[in-house]
Amino acid sequence: MAKEEAKDLETPVVEEPTTEETPVEAAAETEEKFAKAGKKSKKHVEEVRAEEERQARKAEKAAEPEKKVGPKPVTRSRLERRGKNYRKANEKVEKGKAYSLEEAIKLAIETSPVKFDATLEMHFRLGVDPRQADQNIRATVTLPAGTGKDVRVAVFAPLDLAKAAKAAGADIAEDEEFTKRLDKEQLDFDVLISTPQYMPKLGKYARLLGPKGLMPNPKAGTVTTDIEKAVKEAKAGKIEYRVDKQAIVHVGLGKVSFGTDKLMENVNAFVDSLKSQKPASIKGQYVKSVYVSTTMGPSIMVENIYN
Repeated sequence: MAKEEAKDLETPVVEEPTTEETPVEAAAETEEKFAKAGKKSKKHVEEVRAEEERQARKAEKAAEPEKKVGPKPVTRSRLERRGKNYRKANEKVEKGKAYSLEEAIKLAIETSPVKFDATLEMHFRLGVDPRQADQNIRATVTLPAGTGKDVRVAVFAPLDLAKAAKAAGADIAEDEEFTKRLDKEQLDFDVLISTPQYMPKLGKYARLLGPKGLMPNPKAGTVTTDIEKAVKEAKAGKIEYRVDKQAIVHVGLGKVSFGTDKLMENVNAFVDSLKSQKPASIKGQYVKSVYVSTTMGPSIMVENIYN
C-alpha cells in the first residue's frame, strides 16, 4: 500500500487547457461578426434593435387604459374679457352697421367708457403699398380746433432765430446749449424744430430722437428757416400722420370735451388733407375702410367717406 501511494504521488498532474478568452479576444471576435456595410453592419443592427424597442414601447402604451380627460376650459371671447364699462358701452353700437361720419362721432363721444378726457381716434385702411416710395404717405395738417394737448416745442437754431422762436411761444429755444440737454437725454419736449444748417449737429443723436419720433424732418415741417411760423403751427395743433406697414393711418383728432362740432371741423380738415395725398399710381380704391373710436372705447364703422 505504501508503494502504491508513492506511485500516485509521483504521477505528474496534467492541467487541461482552458477555453476562456481574454476580453480583447472576445471583443475582436464580436467585431468580426459584423460586416463593414449592409444589413449585417453594426450600425444597421443597432438601428433595427432601436426600432424594435420603439415599437414595443408603442405597443405597451397602446395597451394601457386611456386616462379620463376632463372637460376643456371654456375660452371667453375678447368682448367677455373686457371690463364692465366697455361691455355696457359696446351694447350701444350696432354690430355690422356703417354709420355716417357725424353719427359715428356722436356715438363715439357717447360710448367713451373712461373718466378722463379721452381722445377721438380715427383709423383709415388704405389701398396703398407702403413699400413703394410714391405710396408711402406722410404729411402734416393743422387742426382748426387744435389737438387739446399742451404741446411742448423745442427749437435748435442760431441765437437770433432762437430768440424769435421764444417770442413766438417756444418752450425751449437754444443755440449750442441745446446739445447739452441731449447729452443728458433730457427729452422734455414734444416737437423739435431745427434749421437746415443745424441738422448735421443732430446726427449723433439720431438713435435718441428717432425712435421717439422727435427727429426733425422736412416733410413734417420741422426743418425750416421760418422758425416762427413752425412754432405757431405746432402750438396751434399741427399734427403729422403717416401710413404704417399694414397700410393703415392712425390719428388722434381732438378730445371728447370738444363736442361734435369742433371734432367735425378737425375731422373734415384731416380728410381733405388725406384726399390730397392720394398717389397718382393708385387706380383702385384709395380708402378701404374707416373706423372711429375713443381712448379705450368701442370701435365704430364709418360709411366710406370717399364715395
